[in-house]
Amino acid sequence: MGVQVFGLKNCDTCRKARKWLDAKGVNHEFVDVREQTPPLATLKKWHAALGDALLNRRGTTWRQLSDAERARADSNLPALLHEYPALMKRPVVINGNDINVGFDEKALQGLSRK
Repeated sequence: MGVQVFGLKNCDTCRKARKWLDAKGVNHEFVDVREQTPPLATLKKWHAALGDALLNRRGTTWRQLSDAERARADSNLPALLHEYPALMKRPVVINGNDINVGFDEKALQGLSRK
């Protein structure tokens, strides 16, 4: 499987990352997490690898959550992300066993070409 980019199609950071990948000739598949929410097992794997870096606390979705729902971020983040996929920091870039979150050119430099 090639490079997968998980995010939101209307997210500026996701668009920037996809444009950068295209410019570098990196073949990738984009998955909109609102349309195709990753399975809970996948979110657990990502959480194990990335920890709380997977949570976007600066977005509108986070601000709209109740205090009780926000508390779930500490107790069961993967389940909260499964219920509210827009809470995921974006994009999540998967290349084999490598998982990166956010758009970081240095972290993405080694991705395979088309």
